[in-house]
Amino acid sequence: MGVKPNQVSVMSVVFAAGAAACLSFGVPSVWAWLGAAVCVQLRLVCNLMDGMLAVEGGLKSPSGDLYNEFPDRLADTFILAGLGMAGGTDLSGGLGWVAACGALITACVRMHGASLTGAHDFRGPMAKPHRMALVTGVCVLMAVCVGLGWVWRGGLNVVEWALGLMVAGIVVTLWRRLNGLSRALHERAKGVVK
Repeated sequence: MGVKPNQVSVMSVVFAAGAAACLSFGVPSVWAWLGAAVCVQLRLVCNLMDGMLAVEGGLKSPSGDLYNEFPDRLADTFILAGLGMAGGTDLSGGLGWVAACGALITACVRMHGASLTGAHDFRGPMAKPHRMALVTGVCVLMAVCVGLGWVWRGGLNVVEWALGLMVAGIVVTLWRRLNGLSRALHERAKGVVK
């Protein structure tokens, strides 16, 4: 069809922006929550397809690594900040931005680690697939709740809890990745000394 991997990478940002639009402007509609869930999954399909086109389709370009990384950072920010806004409280909004910043930092640690060791560390528990699975689950759950007319009382806010869980998982992910990187660098230094 003539589609290039870099174009697919850019499309992932378009779908992420669609998710953010659903979450920012369409909530509390059932269709907005479901639309956001679908857009998040389409973003992940783009992430899968760009790599497949580049590697298995033989369409890798000199700027492919740039397109593989930068659109993901935009997509994470759109989706996580959008989910925070959809929560409708100051706390959820703040947690959405903290989660977005945490997603950026986990990617930075992974990329910096790859520049030092030559290996990418994708461990979780809140790597990109885990974060997007949680966002999708929350969107579907909220669509069901809105559809059934359930009103959350007593301070229970599903979005706040989900984002709080995500932020905690991001902290653990950062610790694991940094610890793994430090261990790899120490092991390499021991090998050089020997």
